[in-house]
Amino acid sequence: MRILLWHVHGSWTDAFVRGGHEYLLPVLPEGGPWGLGRAGRPWPDSVHQVPLAEIDAGSIDAVVLQRPEEIEAVQLALGRRPGVDLPAVYLEHNTPKGNFPYTRHPLADQDSIPVVHVTHFNKLAWDNGSAPALVIEHGIPDPGPLYTGELPELAVVVNEPVRRGRVTGTDLLPAFAAVAPVHVFGMKTEGLLAASGFEGARLHVRGDLKPRKLHRELARCRVYVHPMRWTSLGLSLLEAMHLGMPVVALATTEAPRAVPPEAGAVSADVGELLRSAARLIANPEEARRRGAAAREAALDRYSLARFLADWDTVLADLRPRSGYSRNHEHYPEAEKQALR
Repeated sequence: MRILLWHVHGSWTDAFVRGGHEYLLPVLPEGGPWGLGRAGRPWPDSVHQVPLAEIDAGSIDAVVLQRPEEIEAVQLALGRRPGVDLPAVYLEHNTPKGNFPYTRHPLADQDSIPVVHVTHFNKLAWDNGSAPALVIEHGIPDPGPLYTGELPELAVVVNEPVRRGRVTGTDLLPAFAAVAPVHVFGMKTEGLLAASGFEGARLHVRGDLKPRKLHRELARCRVYVHPMRWTSLGLSLLEAMHLGMPVVALATTEAPRAVPPEAGAVSADVGELLRSAARLIANPEEARRRGAAAREAALDRYSLARFLADWDTVLADLRPRSGYSRNHEHYPEAEKQALR
């Protein structure tokens, strides 16, 4: 299939484009959220970055939508309506914002575009209305069992911890830093020291590293900490588990399903998590044993092969509502102009 999608979530896209299809990513000279294209990623040759206006409308077999505004963008650019005459699926990455648990999904009032949630918690948390809703759990390329745990320190991966604050558990990091030094990786981590009241010696802000370097540096730390209060299941957590790292995680959103008890500690009691982190820091053999269990669980549930197979099943079932044929060049010009 020829699949159109925007490069919105880099880590998720990194897994999705490793399937057996052709992937078209809109690109703009200035990049940005509507035109990242490949963004220099080492993705397969089946991934093409193309200006949206230059895409042959009749050549697209399906579109994976990730923002409500993309429905209109596709309609205006291609003259084909997602869910009507262009097979479409809406991918929901996020937990609902605002009036939880009453938040209604943007696509809740239609039944022609399936909503695919990345976690079971997300599907449960959103009011999906009449929209067909299903779950395709994450899958990631296996970085390999790189864990050494040589540093008796903690690791966290979080994007924008200053802006997002309590959502990502930024306020909890000083307590963990009292147990052991904390390495913080991720985008826009500047200003974290001042915002969190850390003593510099207990916090190492490592910034946004390329995946291979990130995996190597993460794997040197003894314990992975997942302090997120209200985000979808972070792919960095699954990467840490694949690396063979033991995990200490808040029992929020999807974490209790993703992290089995033998892989570390999952609790809403922060004191319990601090004690578990201290025990693992002091006992490298236990940390290694629990890390091995984390890797086994991640390979079993979050493998790339399972993820791609699940998506192939959903994509194969997509059908347009009307009889648009990809053999037709375009819509009649009058209708195309009306869409604009």
